[in-house]
Amino acid sequence: MTNTNQLVGRYGERLAARHLLARGLVVLDRNWRCPSGEIDLVARDGPLLVFVEVKTRRGGRFGTPAEAVDARKAVRLRRLAARWLALHAGGRRPQVRFDVVSVLLGGRTVGVEHLRGVF
Repeated sequence: MTNTNQLVGRYGERLAARHLLARGLVVLDRNWRCPSGEIDLVARDGPLLVFVEVKTRRGGRFGTPAEAVDARKAVRLRRLAARWLALHAGGRRPQVRFDVVSVLLGGRTVGVEHLRGVF
């Protein structure tokens, strides 16, 4: 990933976290990493634990950011979520949800779309 793409991605993750916070979710973890990959955001929505994939694009030329989250990415996020739970849930088995936050940067406008329970 290029430096510019990293900056755009980090900016999108900050916007996504603010968006979730404004809707009452509590962000528990950001950019959690392990040898298998990274979870962008982990949040709590009432009793649910929410694993969030954030996708940010600078334009719609290649489709919406959410369209970049394919079946392979879903499988990977589920695997990462299981690892996160093993380390943080203390043996509990909370209800979980997998969301995507799509951030589209378009000149002077920014679009944020929160897709709940995507996979």
